Amino acid sequence: MAGNVELPVMTPTSPIRVRFAPSPTGYLHVGGARTALFNWLLARHAGGTFVLRIEDTDRERSSDAMTRAILDGLTWLGLDWDEGPFHQAEGGERHRGDALSLLDRGAAYRCYCTPESLDARRAAAGGQWRYDRRCAGIAVDESARRAASGEAHTVRFRVPDGVTAWDDVVHGAIEFSNADIEDFIILRTDGSPVYNMAVVSDDAHMRITHVVRGADHISNTPKQILLYRALGFELPIFAHVPLILGPDGKRLSKRHGATAVGEYQAEGILPDAMVNFLALLGWSSGTDEEIFSRDQLIERFSLETINRKSAVFDPVKLSWLNGQYLNRMPATELLERVAPMFVERGWLAGNEVEGRRGMLVTLIDLLKLRARTVAEIADQAEPYLRETPIYEAAAVAKHWKDPAETRRRLHALRTIFVDAPEWDGAVLETAVRAFAETEGTGLGKVIHPLRVALTGLASSPGIFDVMSLLGRERVVRRIDAGIERLDAIESEAPEG
Repeated sequence: MAGNVELPVMTPTSPIRVRFAPSPTGYLHVGGARTALFNWLLARHAGGTFVLRIEDTDRERSSDAMTRAILDGLTWLGLDWDEGPFHQAEGGERHRGDALSLLDRGAAYRCYCTPESLDARRAAAGGQWRYDRRCAGIAVDESARRAASGEAHTVRFRVPDGVTAWDDVVHGAIEFSNADIEDFIILRTDGSPVYNMAVVSDDAHMRITHVVRGADHISNTPKQILLYRALGFELPIFAHVPLILGPDGKRLSKRHGATAVGEYQAEGILPDAMVNFLALLGWSSGTDEEIFSRDQLIERFSLETINRKSAVFDPVKLSWLNGQYLNRMPATELLERVAPMFVERGWLAGNEVEGRRGMLVTLIDLLKLRARTVAEIADQAEPYLRETPIYEAAAVAKHWKDPAETRRRLHALRTIFVDAPEWDGAVLETAVRAFAETEGTGLGKVIHPLRVALTGLASSPGIFDVMSLLGRERVVRRIDAGIERLDAIESEAPEG
């Protein structure tokens, strides 16, 4: 019995149970998302259970909004949990019961040192100072009497002699000398448990078989192992995944792009691309492959394939990966993600989307090859959704150098397009090529000025694909607008 909860005994053949235990004191960031993914992949690979636990014992800094943001981030990534979300704060009585059971069996003791006295001794010692066990020798009866009288105290774990070691799946054999671990607090003066006490109680109670977390938790592990053993709990398997560094080799931070997962969603990163990217931050398939479906990740993932070396967060790589996923995604699916952005940016009214679905799907098919994010597709769509183009100054300067000659050719092309027997890309290409031959000029000398007239841009998807997309009426209207613009350019030109 521990904290009045009967704990099933875990054995090497117990079904795998893993947990992701974020603190709701901030959003779900890259590091946390990667940890969640590795736990999820392990559970799915082994047919195990993925438990979600919100570690909200820091009541002052925790918030419901952050909890919701974490849940939303996991949902967007598609990391569905099997049990939870459980809230650590709800297990307070059990945590306290486990801590008091250690006190009862002599594995812990009450400490009556005040914060002021601890600070004074720490300052006097200088350098690194560990608790000097001043209260460890207080007789049990005396300690109980002082506690009963209401004297403020904490409860400290009595660290035994020797070493604490474990075989980490990622890092191999790790050991700490217990002489370097002070008798750490497990209950505060208000009776609330500290982090390590709560985590051990929760993981044991939830029958967690594998603790997969960041390497920054290695220093917590010996304390937790000592608590497991003192409480008689079965030890889980530990795997500490590598830290994530920025391209400069320093700890990942906001300056490297380490932002909340929800912001990547807003920028137009696809969840499958983000999952693929996160998997590559510390995991290796053993091949040169870089693009993996979820099913492939689940099939190939194991803790033994996680690297010890710190992973490097490369936003350029994320952008490239997302572009690969965009290219592979059917435009009909992308439309559901892009259409709201068209409306937000004012390219379309909300009630226009359904009526122009066919045209929008075709447009997305053309633009996705040049885009790295969903947001880029939305931004690039503006010239094709506007009634008339906005002419880029650089495009006009480069391809409309001779306004009179350009105007003459646009007039001729307008007639060809009006009279075209059918509006088809292949037919239009044949007609424009024939016109270029008649003019005795290269095809580019005709296409580039026409592209500026139709899009306002110096580059675009294939011009005949653009013409098919816009339709005959819009093409003619845009040529007319281009001719008007050329008239204005000529009238503004100084007399030579």
